[in-house]
Amino acid sequence: MNYQVRDISIPAEWDRSGLPAWTYSNPELLELEKDVLFRRHWQLICHVSNLPNPGDYVGLDMIGERALVVRGRDGVVRAFHNVCRHRGSRVVAENKGNCRSAIVCPFHGWSYNLDGTLRGAAQPKYLPALDPASHGLIPLETEIWQGFVFVRFKPGPQPSVAELMAPFEAEVAPYRVPEVQPLHDFWHDKSPVNWKSVRDVDNEGYHVPMAHPGLRDLYGHGYYDEPFVNGVSRAFGPFNKTEGTLWSVRKYKKLLPEATHLPESHRRAWLYLGLFPNTVLTFYPDTITFYQEFPLSTGETLQRGGVYGLQDDSRAMKAARFLSTRIDWDTVKEDMQLMVWSYEATSSSGYQGVILSDLEYGVKTHHDHLRRLIPVLNSREEPVRGELMRRNEEMRGARG
Repeated sequence: MNYQVRDISIPAEWDRSGLPAWTYSNPELLELEKDVLFRRHWQLICHVSNLPNPGDYVGLDMIGERALVVRGRDGVVRAFHNVCRHRGSRVVAENKGNCRSAIVCPFHGWSYNLDGTLRGAAQPKYLPALDPASHGLIPLETEIWQGFVFVRFKPGPQPSVAELMAPFEAEVAPYRVPEVQPLHDFWHDKSPVNWKSVRDVDNEGYHVPMAHPGLRDLYGHGYYDEPFVNGVSRAFGPFNKTEGTLWSVRKYKKLLPEATHLPESHRRAWLYLGLFPNTVLTFYPDTITFYQEFPLSTGETLQRGGVYGLQDDSRAMKAARFLSTRIDWDTVKEDMQLMVWSYEATSSSGYQGVILSDLEYGVKTHHDHLRRLIPVLNSREEPVRGELMRRNEEMRGARG
């Protein structure tokens, strides 16, 4: 199977200026982004393999929301708000663990069954009668795609994850994603940048030859991006035919076992799929990963990710996974520096915007998705404080 590149043409004339500087530092805009983008779009929490046993759970805090994903006694994976129905406490304090047969709130001891129904309240004689279903944990909209668990905090404009990812379903299927197991714990890192600065760097490969020696040595001769179309994007990097000059790349190529479950075209290539607004899935011959970012403030972002792989305890595979992770982490550190420099520039008196290359059309189309959902992003001038919400609705109405 050879994936066919989607027929996507770049307009001869298009706005190369990107988002204006004020959009990276305006706190009112950030609150709007939290609601319109992060609460109303699918967010990846974990893979079902992170929850092998009944009572296993994974929690995630983001933009003021608290998600809890737990495997029930019936084997079903469900997601809830990590909010006790009594006083709003977290019902689990950690971001992963096992709650055995019941979820017990650490504040007053209210307990919930693994399906979210209320099991019992402490000292019930002092409370009115409570219906187990209507007073259970509040469920989150949940979808499992290829074993990955996605949630949505509020109804939003996106269709199902399966519909979004349908253009890539055939390409992803050979990777046997539902069968993978976690290779490491979730990783977390904080960056002193606006969350959009992370996306702006990650959504284009124009900088690979200059900024990423490892990726240039691995696949820089044939790497290409596709723009965001209907909320998804794709990038593909077939390995260079040369051996490689960097030690880690040279050894990785040499030790990587033949991925016979993949088509010839993907056995020595790295594939990236982006899901708007903030999630990337990567498919390597040796591992499958995800990474995402969440705003903590206008100038601080939490990055989070997970690493998975098919069962293979051979020494060659262990070495290949170590080396691919090393190449990945070098790239992450290099990208972090680029993010900081880009974000710092938006506060400079010498900053006059950007000029996007055709090779940065992924940045442009991500910005287009943002501008469609939040019309005020089309304004080159920053709205007066307190007027952003009104101005956004006014521009939405004018657009019709």
